[in-house]
Amino acid sequence: MPPTAASLNLLLDAIGRLRLTPLTAAQQQTIREVPYSQPNRLRDVVAGLLPGHDVVLAGTLERRLLAATTGRPGTWLLADLSGQPHETRAWPGWAAQHLRLHTPGGWVSRADLTGAAVARLTRPRILLAALYRPECFPLPRFPLAISDLARAARSTLSGHVNLMDMQLGATLDDIIGAVRAQRPDILGVSATFGQHDLMTRLLDAVQDDVPLILAGGSLTVRNEALLLERYPQLLIARGAGEPTIRDVIAHWHGDLERDQIHGIGYVGAARGGAFTLARRRTAVVPNRDADDFFPELDLMQDTFAHQGVAQLETTRGCTSKCSFCPRGHKGTWAGGAPEQLQWMLAALDEEFNRHPGISRTLYLVDEEAIGRGDDAVPRALAVAAEITKAGFRWETSCRIDQVAHPGYDTGWHVERAHMWRTLVRDGLRRCLFGVESGVTSILERFNKDTTAEQNALGIRTLSALGTPTRFTYITFDQLMTVEELRATHAFLGRTDLLLRPLPHLSAEQIVDGVRDPGFIAEHSTGRPFYTGVSYMLVSMECLIGAAYTRQVQAAGLAGQVRPSMGRVDAAFADSRIGVCSERAQLWVDRNFAIDYTLKSLEKVLDGEPRRQVRAARVVIKDAAFTILTGMINLVDGCVDPSQGAPLTALLDALLDAEFDRLRDRMATTVPAVVAALPGQAADRLVYEHQRWAASTGWELINAADPCGT
Repeated sequence: MPPTAASLNLLLDAIGRLRLTPLTAAQQQTIREVPYSQPNRLRDVVAGLLPGHDVVLAGTLERRLLAATTGRPGTWLLADLSGQPHETRAWPGWAAQHLRLHTPGGWVSRADLTGAAVARLTRPRILLAALYRPECFPLPRFPLAISDLARAARSTLSGHVNLMDMQLGATLDDIIGAVRAQRPDILGVSATFGQHDLMTRLLDAVQDDVPLILAGGSLTVRNEALLLERYPQLLIARGAGEPTIRDVIAHWHGDLERDQIHGIGYVGAARGGAFTLARRRTAVVPNRDADDFFPELDLMQDTFAHQGVAQLETTRGCTSKCSFCPRGHKGTWAGGAPEQLQWMLAALDEEFNRHPGISRTLYLVDEEAIGRGDDAVPRALAVAAEITKAGFRWETSCRIDQVAHPGYDTGWHVERAHMWRTLVRDGLRRCLFGVESGVTSILERFNKDTTAEQNALGIRTLSALGTPTRFTYITFDQLMTVEELRATHAFLGRTDLLLRPLPHLSAEQIVDGVRDPGFIAEHSTGRPFYTGVSYMLVSMECLIGAAYTRQVQAAGLAGQVRPSMGRVDAAFADSRIGVCSERAQLWVDRNFAIDYTLKSLEKVLDGEPRRQVRAARVVIKDAAFTILTGMINLVDGCVDPSQGAPLTALLDALLDAEFDRLRDRMATTVPAVVAALPGQAADRLVYEHQRWAASTGWELINAADPCGT
């Protein structure tokens, strides 16, 4: 029996203990039809079947708690819908004085609740909202940020949580309307790059209507000073949001002072001297001390209905400190225990079963899936085993030094080769590697702790092992030289990196072979490396607070701050490269929505439809590399860096001509893809293709995908 079916049986049992008349078959079916992952809907249905009773459905997905009045003052019925005894629950501190179970050893019990206990169970009212720009990112991803917070909030057995996600059809006006209708005690807002204006419009509209507002996300941390200057009552979540939201709930109840809330930036009294206000910060809870990284699944069904993908974390934080990444709020790497995945995967299985047309693929948005330490390999293999045992395939991300590392011997490389083969056997559908460059001097500037040859060895090893990959690559950066740009172009065009899968060879033979020119020549696919790069022609984003941005500032190249993207404008040390970067960004932005649509469809498809979508993306990559080749030629012909205007005109002509060629190629490519797609996916692609093909002119939309997902 599926786990939630057992929980629903217990729920029906508990309801039967409170009703004067038995539930009819139709009433029981009404309850069974509500996804167990949607507690607010389920609670409303239960309340409708228990007129005259107050009903609360609290707790997290794997351990819901039904609480309902019995008709006897102060006495409630408590049912643990996991079937576990009440005494095994980690009850919050307030329960000791305000809640007395009559039968703590059972899953269902009468209980005496004080007024304070009832207040804890029912308040605060919490609304968690995720912002989004559908015109830039047409297909959604399951909103982990607010879903993780929902789980943390519900774990306190305090209050009521609603979630809204603009990916799933809600507008900014809808969120504002919900605030005014629901009158939440706490509003949580998640915002990432490109959403600063949405954030400020929302806060301007509701800041006087909500006692506590907590804002989080990559963009929010970058703009902490700006936001606190404009909204001095705001709380900025600066680390993992789960400990913070639990503390915010405790603060609302008066258990904690504001300066005791973990992981926030806020405006408070300055220390010492005369009373003044200043920005202050509290300590962040390390990732290693987090309970888990799992979400509530309220919005999973809506995500699937909108052709979105299922996202999950099995680790959090990163093992490296790339100079372009300012996301210190992500914290140091920590991995969850593989055995904790079992109940989460069982719950996800039921979500997927309601949408059989969606590829059973989980997207693990770990920044570094493997990690460090002696247990790195066995832990990764254990995670993969749990996922494949549950009937899923999966994708994730990690560093290239998990494949090739000059500091380790042959034995280490052979062990890693065995690991990657086993991961593929156990459902790894694809892994993203942020190689970022094939030029060692650039990699040093990026603080990647890798070299060009190391990247080449890693790429060859993965392809020979048959590991499906994709790579991120930064084509332009503000401090690069023309020689580095030429070397970048050459690396992207190399045909000695992507080898044919060689399942008949041992791991030892592959580890040796990828270092042998004869072996490489014999087994090369002949495909250029750029065909494996997720997005071509990407330029460095000088993000606020990043070490690379400080290098740019030290070189006198920094310009205006752009809060919406959490970045700083920057000139290029070589103005010719700057002009190329500007034109490349125009190319990226004009083609972004169609490319993102194809990439998103690829995530929810299998078999031939997926292969067709991938082939269409290569058409776009080919055009991008043609653009880069043309740029190199034009830069080589522009010896004087001050000749910006003539170079700009030539680049504009290059973009116009190549876009016309791409439009013609896509006119024949897309119909073939559409013919292979299921109806809803086909309709989405037709719409986005028509919108793209009808576009005229070039404009920036700032649709960067900073996480490479």
